[in-house]
This record gives sequence, structure tokens and C-alpha cells, in this order.
Amino acid sequence: MKKPVYRSFIHGEYVANASGETFDVFNPATGEVIYAVEQADADLVDKAVQSAQSGFEQWSAMTGMERARILHKAVALLRERNDDLARIEVLDTGKPWQEASVVDVVTGADSIEFFAGLAPSIEGNQQDLGGDFYYTRREPLGVCAGIGAWNYPLQIACWKSAPALATGNAMVFKPSEETPLGALKLAEIFIEAGVPAGVFNVVQGDHRVGEQLTGHQGIAKVSFTGEVGTGKKVMANAASNLKEVTMELGGKSPLIVFEDADLDEAVSAAMLANFYTQGEICTNGTRVFVHESVMAQFQEKLLTRIQNNIKAGDPLDPDVNFGALISKKHHELVMGYIQQGKAEGATLLTGGCALSPDSAPNGYFVAPTVFADCADDMAIVREEIFGPVMSLLSFTDEQEVIARANDTELGLAAGVFTLNIQRAHRVIHKLQAGICWINAYGASPAEMPVGGYKQSGIGRENGLATLNHYTQLKAVYVGMNPLESPF
Repeated sequence: MKKPVYRSFIHGEYVANASGETFDVFNPATGEVIYAVEQADADLVDKAVQSAQSGFEQWSAMTGMERARILHKAVALLRERNDDLARIEVLDTGKPWQEASVVDVVTGADSIEFFAGLAPSIEGNQQDLGGDFYYTRREPLGVCAGIGAWNYPLQIACWKSAPALATGNAMVFKPSEETPLGALKLAEIFIEAGVPAGVFNVVQGDHRVGEQLTGHQGIAKVSFTGEVGTGKKVMANAASNLKEVTMELGGKSPLIVFEDADLDEAVSAAMLANFYTQGEICTNGTRVFVHESVMAQFQEKLLTRIQNNIKAGDPLDPDVNFGALISKKHHELVMGYIQQGKAEGATLLTGGCALSPDSAPNGYFVAPTVFADCADDMAIVREEIFGPVMSLLSFTDEQEVIARANDTELGLAAGVFTLNIQRAHRVIHKLQAGICWINAYGASPAEMPVGGYKQSGIGRENGLATLNHYTQLKAVYVGMNPLESPF
């Protein structure tokens, strides 16, 4: 049967490219092509930006209340179509249905709902200056570019478009070429909800599209989610006309388990922080520091839980909780790190091999893998793997573990498990990370700002702070007194 071919979505409709160039999209759980997508050429990207400029004129002229009403309709449509959209995410990403059906669409809708609620409340201030006075206005930036990653395609499209649109901007969004369909469905939903044509356009393709967007003179801001090296290139390209940037980049986050922690809870956190979405989450706590006095007990509980509770297989099976990696190339990359861990002398406690489950024998599965006896200078400890590979590190002292946890160029997230509330806050305040959890891991509600320290990013997504990243401040001085002039 002929596979469907999708196109870019510009000004409320699907638009063909002129070149005829297409690329295939694979189901990671089967290795089979499921559809093709037309690569946007340069003229198409220009057309998307021009359309967005037109949409911006109409959208930014609406009141915050008018924009909020429309965005709330989009939220209702997202929730109504949760299962259809979640199925798309499962087929595109290889993640389990039991995750996508309760997280991906839900948290995307939550973000749009959160910022829709804030849209009518955006305001400036005024101050009396002795007769004269000034006031400020929070104004939208114009056309923003969103560039998404492949691990949470629809959620990321929602997280970037929600604050952008709520504050009156238009957005041209480029999804990952490995997971391009969810953003198209979001664009359809925005149009159906009443968002004017051009306010949210989707352009499809590889790095060529991203490079054109980030260097485009018609784009005012770039919000990028992806790995650090690409983020640096995006930021350099965006500097061509001093675009504002938001960067949500990689991490190699520490999860610290003190000797008084609830070990069952800490094991749950370590598994979430390494095996959820088969390890393909940027905030994952892949450096698990465990106090030496409880390391043996922690390992025993961890290995028992892995053996008894992880089920790999067809991600659409609601009983499966461990999916396939995004691609063959990424599968090989993760397996390469595992081999390197063995070569560097880490002790392999479990996993370390590819999986071929009966229900999905051709998928890109890697077994949940745990290394013990890790050293801080090993590649598996220092470099982001983006796969289900956990490194266990022993520590003896609070100050020692803080120093080792911070000994990285990255600073996206961190977690601490202890029943000593004073120590929990003391340690968290010393950790160089933008997203921190105490006796929890991984939750990112729309109300909470997320973003990184150091090379893990710039700016924030979600939370009130994000409103400032999508608006610019205009100060207006009003003369009420006679103008004093020496001329």
C-alpha cells in the first residue's frame, strides 16, 4: 500500500514544495517506513515567514481575552483527541502507549491552558514623576521560530507555541524530521479553534530548514530544543540580526541518594530518571550518586525492580512500559557508549545488550542498563547518552558529592533524596542546575519554569518567567508639564 506523503502547513493549508524532495519517517518499533514528508525548500520557508508576518498583524491586534478564548478551544480539542494524537506519538517516537496517552498530549494541552489563562493579565506599570509620568507596555516580539526535538514532538510544539501565541506572537515551527506529524496535527487544531491563518505555520525538513529559519531576517526570536552542539550553531546563526533565543539543551544530571533516604522511593526515581521514554529525556538523572553505606541495598532493590517490572515490546501494547530508541543510528550510538563503559572498567550489573522482544522483533531496543563502580572521568559518566544507561557512583560526604555533582559543563537538572529537610534544601541550593527535585524526579508541570544552567540552556519554558521571553518592554514618557528646553 502506498504510504501517505505529508507537506508543510502554511497559512491554514498544506503546501507542496517545488523540488519534489521527500524524506521517509520510520516507526522505531518496527524499523518500517510509515509515511514520507516533503522537504521544505527555501521559497517555502520564505512563504511561511511572510504568512506569519501577516498572521501576526491580525493576532497581535486582538485583546488578550480574545486570544485566550481561542486558545482554550484548542486545549479542548487537544484533550478530545488525546488518544489519536498519542497514537501518532507512539508510532513516531517508539515510546510506550502508557506514557504517551497520559503525558505527551496532556502536558502539551496543560501548557496552552496555562498561558491562555495568563494572556488577559499581561500588563505594564506606570509611575508618577511629579506631573509627568511614564508607563510601560509588554509587547509581542513578532514572528518567532520554534525548533523541536524528537523525544516529545507534540509536547514541545505546545510548550513553544503556548507562550508565543498567548503573548500575541506568530510562530513558524520546525519539528524534528524524525517525528514530524504531531506538529501538523497541532496546526490543524489551532486553525479549527479559530487561530488566524499564518499565526502557527509548520515547515518540514532537515538542518537546511533550521539554518534558514535561524538566519532569517524576518524572525525575531528562536526557541530551540536539542543537543548542545546544535544549540551553539543555532545561537551563532541567530546572532545575525540579534534575535532573542531560548535554548533547552542537554544534560548529564546528578541524582543524589543519601543514607537516610527512602530507598524504595529513590529507586523509583532512579528508574524514572533513566528508563522513562527508554532514557531519551534531557533532564534524566543518569549520574546516580548513592551513599556508600546503602549502595548494596540500593543495588539489590534496583536490580529486582528492573527484573520484575520492566516490559519491552510493541509500544502500542498498553502493558508495555519500555519502548524502542528513535532510530538505528541512535541505537548504534547508545550501544557504542555501553561498549565504552565496559572497556573503561565499569561493572555491568544488568542489560548492556540490544533487545528483540517477540512483539516487536525488528525495533531499536536497548535493554535497561546499569553500570556500577563508575568513575567520574568515564565517558558514560561525563557525556549525555540519551538512552537507558544508568551510572552508579558511590560517595561518602555531603561536600564531596556536591563538588562531584557540579563537576560538569552541563546544568539542566538535579535530584536529592533524603529525609533530612535541612540537608535537602542545603544541598539543592548548592547544585548548579536549573530544574531541581527533592524526593521526586522528572515532573514538569506547566506552572513551573524549566531550563538549564551553564551549557544546558538559556531562558526558560513554562511558568510565569516565560512571558518575559516572548515580550519586549516599551517605556512611554508622557509630558504633562511645560517642556523645559535651553533652546
